[in-house]
Amino acid sequence: MTNRIVHGGGITAAARQYGGRPEEWLDLSTGINPNPVSLPEIPIAAWHRLPDQHLQERARAAARGHYRSGDILPLPVPGTQSVIQLLPRLVPGGNVAILSPTYGEYARAFTLAGLQVRQVSAIAELTADDRLVVAVNPNNPDGRVLSIEQLRELHDRQREQGGILLVDEAFGDIEPAASVAPFAASMPNLIIFRSFGKFFGLAGLRLGFVIAEASIMTRFEDWLGPWAVSGPALSIAASLMESDTNGIRDHILQRHSALETVLRRSKLRVAGGTPLFALVADDRAEGIYTHLCRHHILVRKFDYARNWLRFGLAPDEGADERLAGVLEEYST
Repeated sequence: MTNRIVHGGGITAAARQYGGRPEEWLDLSTGINPNPVSLPEIPIAAWHRLPDQHLQERARAAARGHYRSGDILPLPVPGTQSVIQLLPRLVPGGNVAILSPTYGEYARAFTLAGLQVRQVSAIAELTADDRLVVAVNPNNPDGRVLSIEQLRELHDRQREQGGILLVDEAFGDIEPAASVAPFAASMPNLIIFRSFGKFFGLAGLRLGFVIAEASIMTRFEDWLGPWAVSGPALSIAASLMESDTNGIRDHILQRHSALETVLRRSKLRVAGGTPLFALVADDRAEGIYTHLCRHHILVRKFDYARNWLRFGLAPDEGADERLAGVLEEYST
């Protein structure tokens, strides 16, 4: 059994260790939009009845428009974590290669299933024995981005070898031009995972989407069973994905710019990231992390890279100044 992975968002545990009420903490440990969008009206029937077919059809059509997936109607799932757990069923007995470092639950899921897992740092390290290749794009936590051309070439190589390419675009909403989703209909050995909650700031809804060839999506649907996604989640997804999301995107970019300004003022080196978070590389990372926790600010640290800290976006200017003040205090 592999150890459970410590993710961002552990405010309750942090408050128990360092004091304060959880609601008093500033949580910068996740890559989630810190300003959740206003919820649309949800029909009472969505709460009262089992999720009906028309709710799923509307959500899938809205997701197709939002993700620009062409002929493919994305499959709603109860968070992409749910389908990560199912991935080993696609490659029983096969080798898996994961472009790393990245989201740790991929390696954990395959390892627990008894599969051979290789964590590689570059495409050049992939081999013909890799039945499944996992690429998080843009990557968490360093923000590495593979071009559409690189992904299409990698898919074609996997297809020739009878393998599959999985592209996790959980952080892809802010930069849609980098998404491979518009080309998915011509890439039958491609699977794309998309996160709903990060961009809209609704991670508690536990909703994601799979974009893939029909037979692959059918297998996921069968494995998840009926009514896997709630009616209210489908209703919310459809309404928000049908709306104009440019304002959400612009606000996230403004918040990211403010975060980078705070980090530069604090003389911290931004080594990577996405519009939803910044990765700082600093040999003082452990001390900075502890200092922030003592002032009830939580960021993400990494066991495998002791000099890394991931800073999520602060919700407003007041939170920016709170972070800046605590970081300045550490430096003096």
